[in-house]
Amino acid sequence: MHGEAALALSRLRARGWSLGVAESLTGGLLAAALIGVPGASDTVRGAIVAYAVSLKHSLLGVDAGLLAAHGAVHPDVALQMAEGVRRATAEGGRAADVGIATTGIAGPDSPDGQPVGTVHLAICTPGGSRVVSLRLEGDRDEIREATVRHALCVLVDAAA
Repeated sequence: MHGEAALALSRLRARGWSLGVAESLTGGLLAAALIGVPGASDTVRGAIVAYAVSLKHSLLGVDAGLLAAHGAVHPDVALQMAEGVRRATAEGGRAADVGIATTGIAGPDSPDGQPVGTVHLAICTPGGSRVVSLRLEGDRDEIREATVRHALCVLVDAAA
C-alpha cells in the first residue's frame, strides 16, 4: 500500500491540492497509510475517525435525517462525510481541496442487516464528487485493508 499512497500524494501535490480524510470502518488505516509516506504533511491536513454514528453528524455534518433513515452505511453518508471533512480540515478559512471518506460493514456481524463487506467510498475534489460502492469479501481485517487499497486507487484516479 505504501506505493499507492506515495503515488496518490505525489499526484495531489502536483496539483497543489490539500487533503482531508474521514473514516469509519477503516478506523484510521487510510490516514496511517498516507501519513506513513515521507512528506505527507505537504498534502494531508488531517483525518477524522467518526466511528460512532452521532460523530458523523456532529464532526462531519452528515444530515441527521439521512442517518436516521438509512444508517451510517449509505452512499450519501459517504458523500457527506467527504464533503464535511473538507470543511473540518479547513486552514485559514479555506477548506481542504479534496475530501475522501470510507464507511461500511467489516463484520463479523451486520448491525443493520446489510451484507458484511458492503463499503462506500466517496471523494470530493475541485472537479466534482463521486461515490464508489463495493461488495468486498474476506474477514474483518481483509475487508478493512481492501477498503484502504480501493480508497488509495480512488485518490490516484481523482488526482490524475
